[in-house]
Amino acid sequence: MKTILLAEDDTNLAHGLVLHLEAEGYQVAHVDNGNEVLSVFRDGMFDLVLLDIMLPGTDGLSICRQIRNDGSTVPVLFLTARDQSDQKVEGLIAGGDDYITKPFDMAELLARIQGIFRRQAWLMAGDSTSETFEFDGRSLNYKTFEAVGPGGSVRLTHKECMVAKYLVEREGEVVSRDQLLDAVWGYHTYPTNRTVDNFILKLRKIFENDPANPVHFETIRGVGYRFTRGG
Repeated sequence: MKTILLAEDDTNLAHGLVLHLEAEGYQVAHVDNGNEVLSVFRDGMFDLVLLDIMLPGTDGLSICRQIRNDGSTVPVLFLTARDQSDQKVEGLIAGGDDYITKPFDMAELLARIQGIFRRQAWLMAGDSTSETFEFDGRSLNYKTFEAVGPGGSVRLTHKECMVAKYLVEREGEVVSRDQLLDAVWGYHTYPTNRTVDNFILKLRKIFENDPANPVHFETIRGVGYRFTRGG
């Protein structure tokens, strides 16, 4: 049974979410104050965090950043009334995996949760010999999300690792931004250019000798990106 940590201070909304999630077979733990989220998260074994951004106490973005700083790769889905594109990007850069704006349809939320678990299974798929991909003195571990580049070792976020894996699996092919959005996020509601471009910039900082003149993660103008192992 998948276990979900729900951080939501709206009592009525939280009650309804708990009922629906439990009816779908999930085990749910609920907290309503941002100051309590991290301690509950660290004491539990959660498969997903549903995280309101505007929580009393510590806000959701800060909580998500701390979860990532702790090295956790547990998916985070933001629940929030904030619907501006910049705010969505901010949540993704903070380490969030998905974002749904209030008020939302319960069926859509459940579909997104299932999508997160499905994409997580794809990321983890493969036998032990394919856990780590090595190229040109660099490496990327799909299980631990550890990336090693010219500047040393860095732990990627869940989404960063998925973007890298999708491009690596299509080495030499030009991959459009829409393909990446569909494969990694599962739909097209995010601001395409900025969302994908920010993730590519992060990968270049880790893997390229000169991020301004990339060799491995190239931009194909007007189309998208292409991975080449080089060396």
